[in-house]
Amino acid sequence: MSSSRLGLRLAACLLNISEARRKNIVENIAKAALLEKNGQKHPEVSVLNIFSDRDYNRSVITIAASVDDLGNSVLAACLEAFQSINMELQEGVHPCLGAVDLIPIYPLSGVSVEECGAVARSLAESLLLRAPSCSLFLFGEADLPEKRTLVQRRKQLGWFTRRDFSALEPDLGAAPARRCGLTGVCAVNTGVPERTGPSFLPSRTSQPSREKNMQTIHYSTSGK
Repeated sequence: MSSSRLGLRLAACLLNISEARRKNIVENIAKAALLEKNGQKHPEVSVLNIFSDRDYNRSVITIAASVDDLGNSVLAACLEAFQSINMELQEGVHPCLGAVDLIPIYPLSGVSVEECGAVARSLAESLLLRAPSCSLFLFGEADLPEKRTLVQRRKQLGWFTRRDFSALEPDLGAAPARRCGLTGVCAVNTGVPERTGPSFLPSRTSQPSREKNMQTIHYSTSGK
């Protein structure tokens, strides 16, 4: 997206995936978000950066787009992630439940959080159609009418204590399969910070010795 297109109604997704140690896999997932169905670069979609933590074995891919295009771009990235990441083999110190762990949608410019909630719910429906083995839970503006927070959902799901996926009860989809796990989808009215999000990015301050295992890639919008 060029600076000349400031009139766009923009939203972003901080896509949390349970992979950081295979750089090619992470970059392929990011590239999938950038491409249209014909394989050409989408003019209204950018991957702003990729933050990876090898100890956590977790990456956050920041995708920005017009609100009308964001859902399809995130969907493409998620489908690539489900094909590439196997939760039966995943290891890392950060608690996680899914190959695609969290899909938070944020308003950026000229877009309401309610509209982002609609994008998130539509994305959840598309995921169930295109990746029928995935299982989803909702929070924030995607979780109507309750609008439960991520903290509430994590407690309900035993996020930090349980990895028996089959015992989890998703909001959408069948009981979680061990390969895909359980994915959280939400929309929240929190500004996207430059490098980290309050709940969706690994903390850089809790374990300074881990710096050597962290990597931020300022990704080219061309996907090259």
